[in-house]
Amino acid sequence: MTNQNNNNQNNQNGDNNGNFFNDNPLLALGIFMLSLYILFNAFMGDGNLTGVMGDPAIKNVEQVKYSDIRKKIKDKGVKSVKITATRVEAISTDGSTKFVAKNIPAFDMQLIPLLEKSGVPYEGQVGEGPLEHYFNMFLPIILLLVLWFFLAKKMSKGMGGLLGAGKADKMINSERPDVKFDDVQGVQEAKDEVLEIVDFLKYPERYIELGAKIPKGLLLVGPPGTGKTLLAKAVAGEAEVPFFSVSGSSFMEMFVGVGASRVRDLFELAKKSAPSIIFIDEIDAIGKSRSSGNQMGGHSEQEQTLNQLLAEMDGFGTDTPVIVLAATNRPETLDAALLRAGRFDRQVLVDKPDFAGRLAILKVHSKDVKLAETVDMEIIAKQTAGMAGADLANIVNESALLAGRRNKKIIGQDELLEAIERAFVGLERKNRKVSDIEKNIVAYHESGHALMAELTKGSTRVTKVSIIPRGLGALGYTLHLPDEEDRFLKRKYELMAEVDVLLGGRAAEEVFLGEISTGAGNDLDRATAILKDMIMVYGMSEVAGLMVLSRSQSSFLGGGQINNEFSEQMSQEIDASIKATLTERYEYVKQTLRDYNDAIEKMTAVLLDVEVIEGKKVQEIIKAFEEENGLESRMAHVQTKES
Repeated sequence: MTNQNNNNQNNQNGDNNGNFFNDNPLLALGIFMLSLYILFNAFMGDGNLTGVMGDPAIKNVEQVKYSDIRKKIKDKGVKSVKITATRVEAISTDGSTKFVAKNIPAFDMQLIPLLEKSGVPYEGQVGEGPLEHYFNMFLPIILLLVLWFFLAKKMSKGMGGLLGAGKADKMINSERPDVKFDDVQGVQEAKDEVLEIVDFLKYPERYIELGAKIPKGLLLVGPPGTGKTLLAKAVAGEAEVPFFSVSGSSFMEMFVGVGASRVRDLFELAKKSAPSIIFIDEIDAIGKSRSSGNQMGGHSEQEQTLNQLLAEMDGFGTDTPVIVLAATNRPETLDAALLRAGRFDRQVLVDKPDFAGRLAILKVHSKDVKLAETVDMEIIAKQTAGMAGADLANIVNESALLAGRRNKKIIGQDELLEAIERAFVGLERKNRKVSDIEKNIVAYHESGHALMAELTKGSTRVTKVSIIPRGLGALGYTLHLPDEEDRFLKRKYELMAEVDVLLGGRAAEEVFLGEISTGAGNDLDRATAILKDMIMVYGMSEVAGLMVLSRSQSSFLGGGQINNEFSEQMSQEIDASIKATLTERYEYVKQTLRDYNDAIEKMTAVLLDVEVIEGKKVQEIIKAFEEENGLESRMAHVQTKES
C-alpha cells in the first residue's frame, strides 16, 4: 500500500511538472534560451572545449600564460596561432596540444612581427563573430520580455487581466447555494420581505403575463453579523438559481475604468445564466454618495464604477429575470441615485434578533454539537440580549471548545455560560501575577459595583463578581446579565442607575481605602458618555431642553457623533451640568456604601478568599446585613417588573 502511494505521488509530481511548463510556455522558452546561451559561451566562446570539438587531432588543452606562448613561438614550439580580442590560441608542432592564454595585454604591437619573423601562420578576429554578436545583443532583450510576460500572466490570474485590467470572472464566486430559509433564523420579517423575490425567480412568466414589475434591486441593511449574506444565499437556494457574489471592493483598482469594465462583465455573466441573482457585499465601497460634501471628481474610478452600476441596473427589462441583491452596514452613505425607484427601490432590515430569534438561532447552531439534556437554551437566549447571529454561533463553538479542553463528552450549561462571559469580558488570565495590594483594591472596587447594582432602582441584577484578570486589561469585573427577555428602551432613572453603578467602584476605593486608583478610568468615561447623551441626544435635561445637539454617524456600526453645532455658551453649560451631576451622584454613592460598610467588607473578604462569587451570594450578603441591622430591604425593587 505504501509503495502504491509513493508511485501515485511520483506520478502526480511528474504531472505537475509537465503542467507547469505547458501552462507557462514563455517561461519554458526563457529557460531554453538561457541554457542555449550558456552552452554557446562554453563551446564557441571562452570555454576550454573550443578546438577539441573542431579538430579531432587535438588531444589536450592547456591554460598557459601569455608570456609562455610568446616563448614557445620564439622556440619554434607552435605551428599555428589564432588571435581574438580576448584570447590567444596556439597549436603545438605535433598538433596534439592547444595552448590557450586568456589574460592577454590589451595592445601587444610586437606579437604580429614575432609571428612573421618566426614563420608561424596566424589568423585573427577582432571582437565577436556575426552569430555571437547578434546572439549576445538580442538575448538579454528576449529574456526581459519573457520575464515581463510571465510576471504579467501570474499577476493577472487573480485580477482579471494584465495588472487587473481585464475580465472580472476570476473575482466572482459563482455557485448554486444549498442554503434554505430554514437555515436562516431570527430574521423572520426579512424572510417575509424576500419571499416574493423567490416566487418571481421560480415563476417569472406568472408576473410578466400580468405586467407586474418585480423590484430590480433589493438592499439588505443591518448591523454586522446578522446574516445578510446568508439570507441572500437562502434566496438563491430556495429559488434554485445561480448565485453570483462579489465584494464591492473588488471593483476598485488603480486604473480608471477597470471597475466599470468589471461591472459590465458581472452583469453579462448573470444575464447569460438568467434567471439568476447578483449579490454585491459591502456595496458602500462603490456606492458612496456623490453629494457636494463627498465630491470625488468627474474622472475618479469610484464614480465611474458607480455610474456603470446605475446604467446596468437601468438596462434590465421586465423580461430579464435577474435580481440584484446588495448588503451594507452603512445605508446612510449610499448615493441617492442608487436608492431611487427602479434600482435598489426596496430596503430590507436584517436586525439583531429578539429573544425568540436568538433561541431559534441557538438551536440551529447547536444541532450538530452534543448537548447535555440539562442545557436550558432559554436561559442562554435571555443572557445574550443584543448579540447577533454570528455572536451566537461563536458562543456555541466556544462552549464546544471548552468542553473539549475539559475532556468532556458533552457540552453542559456551565460551558455555555462561560462562553457568554468570554464574549462579554474576554478570556480568563489566571497565570497573570497580581500583587496582594492590587488584588485588595480590585476586590473593594468590584464590591462597590455589585452593591450599587443590587440597591439601585433600574439597575440590572448582578450575575457574577470576579477578581480574576480577564481580557486585555481588566483585573476584575462585575457581570450584569438581564433577567428579562428583551429591552429596547431605557427610561431616565435607568440611565441614572447605570451612572450610579459605574461610580460605585471608584467610590468604594475612596471610602474604604482612602485612596483612588486608575482602575475607574473606563467607568468614568462611560458615565460621562451616558450623561452627555442624555443632554445632547435624548432631551433628558433642562440644559438643552428638547433640542438635539448631536446625531449618530452610523445606524449600525456605533459610530461617533457628528454635527455638533451649538454655541460656545451651550458647550460650557453642558460641561457644567455633567460635572455637577457626576459630583452629586458620586456623593450619593459614597453615602450608600458607608451605610452598607459591613456588607462591603464581608463581600470583599469572600472575594479575596475564593476570587469569584455568584450573584446569589452577593444578594445573601446584603440581605444578611439588612436583617442584622434591622433595615428595610432595598433590593425588592430589582425583582419587581414595572409597567
